[in-house]
Amino acid sequence: MLWTANQVLRRFSTTSHYYQSKLKLALIGQSLFGQEVYTSLRKQGHKVVGVFTVPDKDGKADPLAVAAEKDGTPVFKFPRWRVKGQPIAEVVEAYKSVGAELNVMPFCSQFIPMNVIDHPRHGSIIYHPSILPLHRGASAINWTLIQGDAQAGFSVFWADDGLDTGPLLLQRSCSVEPNDTVDSLYNRFLFPEGIKAMVESVQLIADGKAPRVIQSEEGASYEGIQKKSNAKVNWAQPAEAIHNWIRGHDKVPGAWTVIDGQNVTLYGSSLLSGTPADGQPLEVEGLATPGLVTKTGLVLHGSDGKALLVKSLQFEDGKMIPASKFFSSGESSSVELSPEEQAQAEEIRAIWKGILSNVPAVVDTTDFFKSGAASMDVVRLVEEVKQRCGGVELQTEDVYMASTFQDFVQVFVRRLRGEDQEEELVVDYDINNMTVRMPHQCFINGQFEDAENGKTSDTINPADGSVRGPPCSEAKHEPPHTHTHTHTHTRARTLADLMEEHQEELATIESMDSGAVYTLALKTHVGMSIQTFRYFAGWCDKIQGKTIPINQARPNRNLTFTRREPLGVCAIVIPWNYPLMMLAWKSAACLAAGNTLVLKPAQVTPLTALKFAELTVKAGIPKGVINIVPGSGGLVGQRLSDHPDIRKLGFTGSTPIGKHIMQSCALSNLKKVSLELGGKSPLIIFSDCDMDKAVRMGMSSVYFNKGENCIAAGRLFVEESIHDEYITRVVHPNTSLAPFCSSPTNTSLTHTLKHIFYFFNIFPTVFTGVEDHMFIAKEESFGPVMVVSKFKQGDVDGVLARANDTEFGLASGVFTQDISKAMYVSEKLDAGTVFINTYNKTDVASPFGGFKQSGFGKDLGEDALSEYLRTKAVTVEY
Repeated sequence: MLWTANQVLRRFSTTSHYYQSKLKLALIGQSLFGQEVYTSLRKQGHKVVGVFTVPDKDGKADPLAVAAEKDGTPVFKFPRWRVKGQPIAEVVEAYKSVGAELNVMPFCSQFIPMNVIDHPRHGSIIYHPSILPLHRGASAINWTLIQGDAQAGFSVFWADDGLDTGPLLLQRSCSVEPNDTVDSLYNRFLFPEGIKAMVESVQLIADGKAPRVIQSEEGASYEGIQKKSNAKVNWAQPAEAIHNWIRGHDKVPGAWTVIDGQNVTLYGSSLLSGTPADGQPLEVEGLATPGLVTKTGLVLHGSDGKALLVKSLQFEDGKMIPASKFFSSGESSSVELSPEEQAQAEEIRAIWKGILSNVPAVVDTTDFFKSGAASMDVVRLVEEVKQRCGGVELQTEDVYMASTFQDFVQVFVRRLRGEDQEEELVVDYDINNMTVRMPHQCFINGQFEDAENGKTSDTINPADGSVRGPPCSEAKHEPPHTHTHTHTHTRARTLADLMEEHQEELATIESMDSGAVYTLALKTHVGMSIQTFRYFAGWCDKIQGKTIPINQARPNRNLTFTRREPLGVCAIVIPWNYPLMMLAWKSAACLAAGNTLVLKPAQVTPLTALKFAELTVKAGIPKGVINIVPGSGGLVGQRLSDHPDIRKLGFTGSTPIGKHIMQSCALSNLKKVSLELGGKSPLIIFSDCDMDKAVRMGMSSVYFNKGENCIAAGRLFVEESIHDEYITRVVHPNTSLAPFCSSPTNTSLTHTLKHIFYFFNIFPTVFTGVEDHMFIAKEESFGPVMVVSKFKQGDVDGVLARANDTEFGLASGVFTQDISKAMYVSEKLDAGTVFINTYNKTDVASPFGGFKQSGFGKDLGEDALSEYLRTKAVTVEY
């Protein structure tokens, strides 16, 4: 065959899948999982010659059928493939007519005859949600949790006439978290990674590289299908076994027990540590110790005396309530709808009718689930209500809790009015001539809640040593991956306005929590935080790509443009010296770029972050966009670094921790990282400086914010002709410094510093005569310590070499009235920021970040947006 040049170009396209072999596929299965596998395989260039799925249910087609019919792919809806164990001839013939080379079975609930399984030349592959040969059978995910397995996973195997016993093609695994459920495991790993694995498996077969590994019988297990009738909880077990049983049945079929003579299904189990909160006792059949209805849920004890917490209860009539509302579930009265709310209720009725197409009419008593709705319909309902009803945020749990139309409308209206918010657990302090309200719970998915394990950690007021106790825990819910820029502009400005309205309260909390001077906290910590949110609010609707001229190889005509897209879920870990300001510097850019975030404040200073969370609710920030999770770096910080769904981590802190975070982020999923780390910032003071200003700004460069400042001038180089005068002015009584002065003469200063540092919070200190090899000349002090060295008169390059002789490169400064010298020095200083005849002059519009082991990436300014965006190039031939 003679190929034209154009045919050759098209044949060998730069799109990678044209370099690989492609197959004709028959998809046998159902569900959203089947639909995603179908769509992904077609995108990879494989031809789906037929889709075989289940008949419509209540007038609704399966998602796989919907997608295939839309594409014009032949769809067959057989109620069964065999009768009394024998294949139905006409069904088999209809299947054979499509001419498939491989059967792909992503999720199949029907028994498929072996003459169909073996018919294609490549046979059939099937997905199974366990690490075979473990947990063969239809309830594999349930049993993974019930048995308390440390690992979950899935297998793609070659179908045979056994029960999940065919040769293995590909397997993937993941860790099981302590409070994972069937849903969380499926959504986090089994669903997204399973789709990728099915596509990879098909390509391995097409390329002739697919293995066939015979399953070992060692460790093989088969457990029966879990049914409601045999899901009753056995209370004569340790708490962990009971917890595994409940979560292994959540949401289907549901583990149950008997309370007040009726069967009650238990959902949302988690293990507790420590003493449970106070509550009302509740008798549970078969439970030796009465349960306890607390503000966080129902506390239950196992035979070992340990406890677990159940969040939701469902009664025999299908009604679901929060377990914490067991004794008050019937107390809420219906709200009367205004004309505007009634109009929105009718809009919701239309949404219900669109989903429940089999129902003649949606009336007040129509039950969403009894009318045939499934879990995917819940997601659709929540999203459509949000889009068509003024952006009101509902959760999937709201649908389960209010499954009738009348109850659902009541939930919607209460949420619309702001009456259905969770009650905040706050601590009130009368201080600074005001009553300060300080939330002290985790802020997750738009509400404050205790840690799942009940654990708390103390925070201490540096002024008087008094103790407070915000909880520390890792996030339980995943925030949405992105949000829109459209409303962020307005909401960010509203948030900044609220911060300004509460600035005295925020400054008071900041002062109590971090020890900052109140006036400094008000002006800098809080003031710059407000400015930061206002600045990035202006960027929300200005993030755009560009058109790029590319080589127009005739006769092709191409248009290439770029899109700047959010990364998804971002994590932010901030330090204790500027708790609120560091939150603002990172989160404002992150949100403006369209991402969602999980923020871990420093373990010792979480309170302004939690107060900030309270204000985000008032500003209308959607649930799940901002999450605040206090706790230790070893627990929460490590979890954020390791989490496979987080796509970016921004960190401010020490260099050693930054290195550890970068390693963890690389090993987890190569998530994007920006690091603002330690500093030993040099400040060079030449003899031709403005001496008054150099003394004043030099002291400020060291002692600002008690020296707890990442860009503090860690080492001053003073030209020798003015050195003595400079020191005299610094320590003069009129400066009100009253420092402790020292002139170190040896290299064993490290030991001395370790003992004297406990007193540096009282005495601002000056060290003179410091030599380059000394400890304090090399290491960051992060306290009120001025380190002064002299340099030879006129030796510009020499002092530059000494200033750059450090692995840090965060900031630097120079004082001279010679502008040529100033510009030369600024060019040669190896640091991310250079101050000339000033210091500590940061601005929200100016990028901030370091070189070398002071990290990489930028906060503030337009550059900060790039840390939270990705660039996609799009080329169109027209």
